[in-house]
Amino acid sequence: MNFLAHIYLSHDDDEIKIGNFIADSVRGKKYTEYPTRVQLGILLHRNIDTFTDAHPTVRLSTKRLHKNYSHYSGVIVDILYDHFLAKNWKNYSAIPLANYVDDFYHLLEDNFEMLPLNVQRLLPHMIHDNWLLSYASIEGIQKVLEGMNRRTQNRSKMNLAVVELQEFYDEFEAEFTSFFHELIEFSKQKLNELQHE
Repeated sequence: MNFLAHIYLSHDDDEIKIGNFIADSVRGKKYTEYPTRVQLGILLHRNIDTFTDAHPTVRLSTKRLHKNYSHYSGVIVDILYDHFLAKNWKNYSAIPLANYVDDFYHLLEDNFEMLPLNVQRLLPHMIHDNWLLSYASIEGIQKVLEGMNRRTQNRSKMNLAVVELQEFYDEFEAEFTSFFHELIEFSKQKLNELQHE
């Protein structure tokens, strides 16, 4: 899952949101250097990724992309799934998406010193271009994929994946909807387990 899903799956706990958001930038046991609930967010993120990567529904989505994008397929699916979460946000939250992401940006700004250096560098761009809100449109997803492709020195060709998104839109959306319901339940249960370890 990509940024928006990880934030949403933090169940409205600010510290867990921060941990879940920064987790990819925190290697190995480094997570123990953070406050307890931020640690929980990092561990939750890792468990969400493991569950997602092994899930048969997600594998259906990645298989559709594998021929053209090889090992980048999983990254693309994470981004496409964030599109469907943003697009259908009202099905998952009573808070409008624009308000939700603004609150999250403020949370990160208020805790800027805690963020890993690469996240500190990323944050101004994320806020300026309003990445999280932009996920709701195909144009926004196109820009995200173009940015990811640039980071791979154009090796991934991820920028072209909007073609498959549009061609198989209904299939991807149905797979996301089915999977995300399970993922919400999994993350609730896993967070509860982590809190009692």
